[in-house]
Amino acid sequence: MAKPEWGAKRTCQSCGTRFYDMLHSPIICPKCSATVEPEVTFKPRRSSAAAAAAEAKAAKSAAAAAARAAEELEPIEAEDSDEAEDDLIEDTSDLGEDDDDMAEVIDHMDEAMEDEV
Repeated sequence: MAKPEWGAKRTCQSCGTRFYDMLHSPIICPKCSATVEPEVTFKPRRSSAAAAAAEAKAAKSAAAAAARAAEELEPIEAEDSDEAEDDLIEDTSDLGEDDDDMAEVIDHMDEAMEDEV
């Protein structure tokens, strides 16, 4: 067992040498004299089996409640179906003008194709 006055055992990121930091700050590798950054270890959090089962049960009950709510809903009918249809009809006065524009685009594409060949 290491002595507490030696500090923590470190590994140099530059040369891979293992050494004790001797409680110095900054930590310097004795072999290559590189400054060593202390490693921060993160412990992954695992949920317990009981918590996972509780989450699954809650999701299942939420899905069942949503299914029951969907069955209870009645379809909504439009009160004035004529007004709803009028909103969908567009102004048809300018629909025929796009044919000329489309012909110009096709002509330009044909010219571009001829230039590539």
